[in-house]
Parts: sequence; structure tokens; C-alpha cells
Amino acid sequence: MKFIEYADAELMMMDLANVLAGELENSLLTHDRASFAVPGGTTPGPIFDQLCAVGLDWSRVDIMLTDERWVPETSERSNTRLLRERLLVEKAAAANYVPLYADAPTPEEKLPELSANLDRFLPVSVMLLGMGADMHTASIFPGADQLDRALRGDDNLVAMRAPGAPEPRITLSAKVLQQAMRRHIVIIGDEKRAAFEAARSLPPAQAPVAAVLPGSTVHWARS
Repeated sequence: MKFIEYADAELMMMDLANVLAGELENSLLTHDRASFAVPGGTTPGPIFDQLCAVGLDWSRVDIMLTDERWVPETSERSNTRLLRERLLVEKAAAANYVPLYADAPTPEEKLPELSANLDRFLPVSVMLLGMGADMHTASIFPGADQLDRALRGDDNLVAMRAPGAPEPRITLSAKVLQQAMRRHIVIIGDEKRAAFEAARSLPPAQAPVAAVLPGSTVHWARS
């Protein structure tokens, strides 16, 4: 694991966007296509704002979420909506989007279909993850109903329900996260820094992010 501390979040977002773009470009030099997995939420928005204008051959890039809330794109809670507004625009509009949501009442009804489609884009070439103050990453939450399956199972996708999460989730499993060829974790603030430090000495069942710390580059800024 590599840890990088930045003077401020704005500088971190600029630097990380450049790093991700460079890794995608390098992947495209040696492969026909590159897959790029990203988180939802508010933290990565500034990274997306910069990446979307980068002059990559986006038509050869397959973009997916690391996890999704089981809500339609019209919902303000939808991570897909965030991507369509802030990443899949400008030059990056040419990228192929790999969905983790389909129109059905529960994720279990579409899980086989979504998983079969996802298989074609694995392993992930470049991955960006976030981390919550509870030490979750993607939608692998402490105390979630399918936590053990997500951490140690063979499935690529797992439907997840967790305490405090208002809707079901669907998430890439720890297996998929661990197999990413290049993996970055971005965190902001003292609370998340403390959570990250705690996770380094806890088992994944208590701190799911611990499952992906080995081999990751962690990027942190106080604010």
C-alpha cells in the first residue's frame, strides 16, 4: 500500500485526475480496451469534472460504478445520474457505460443479467474507490446482510442491504476490487483519516476497506 498526503483537496483532485488519465492511456497502449470503475457520492465529482475533458480515446473505455443504489436514474440518489452529469460528458461522452442497475423492484431479480454483462469487462484496468467513516468501501458495509459473501464469495456482484442505508445496493465484490490492475482510494478529512488508520489493523469483517488496502494507493487531504 502507498499513502499520499496532499496540501489540500483541490490539489489532490487535480493530481489524481491526471494519474487516472495516465493509467487509462497506458492501458490502452497495450490493450484494445480499458475498463474504469469509479465510486458514486460527492467526493469524486471534482475528479470527474477534470477527467471528462481529457483527450483519451474514450470510445475504447468501458466505465462502470463500483456500486449503485437500487433506484432509477431519475432519483437524486442515483450514482448513475451523477456519472451522466459529471463524467460521461464532453470528450468522455464517447465511453461505453456498463450499468449496475436495471428496472426491477429488487436487485436480486436482475443480478444474473447484470453479472453476466459485467464479466466481459473484468478484470478492471483502473479503479477508483472511496471510503466511508464507517470504513465501508463500494457498498460493502460493516453489518450488511451479505457481508461475508461480498468479502469472501466468488460472485462478481452482490446485492446488499445495510443498517442505515435507505435502499438496497448492488456492489462489486471484494474479489473484483482486489483483482483490479490499478487501484486508488480517495479520502478527505480528519474523520476519514482516523477511520483509515483504524482499518489498517482491523479485519475486513469490521473494516471492509481493509480487504483492498494491500496494493492500493491511498490519497488523502485534510480539506
